[in-house]
Amino acid sequence: MADLQYPIGRFSFPESTTPEERRAWTREIARAPHEMRAAVAGLSAEQLDTPYRPGGWTVRQVVHHVPDSHMNAFVRFKLALTEDQPVVKPYDESRWATLADTGLPVEPSLDLLEALHVRWVRLLDSMSDSDYQRTFVHPESGTLRLDQWLAQYAWHGRHHVAHITSLRKKFPGA
Repeated sequence: MADLQYPIGRFSFPESTTPEERRAWTREIARAPHEMRAAVAGLSAEQLDTPYRPGGWTVRQVVHHVPDSHMNAFVRFKLALTEDQPVVKPYDESRWATLADTGLPVEPSLDLLEALHVRWVRLLDSMSDSDYQRTFVHPESGTLRLDQWLAQYAWHGRHHVAHITSLRKKFPGA
């Protein structure tokens, strides 16, 4: 079950980061929309509505979740860059995954993810070393630096693409 839930392993926040790591993570964020789109290409409605693991979300819910999550992350970056240690609002991702919009075709969320990442990558590319040391306060996770948040979201995209690509191997002809 652990491999199905964490196909690329669990995430852990780095204590420190280098400019090279941050550039690599930014490139991963830039690639994430293309990789998500490729992961779901050609899947039928039935396949999109298949959970990636027992008790897990469907592929469709995962595709809608990623831009939801990344929009929240992008806003947190902007808040941390423009305010001193802002307290950010958590959201209940499990409840979001059951709202009516998660029953839509995946194309709107794939398009949203692509557009969002164009803006996010532009922001990331403009940030200085000191910008990455800026922080925000998450009521459940504590104080987080932007370089740590970048690492988490590079992982997050890969994590969910791996959910889909792992499941694809179970579909005949996929």
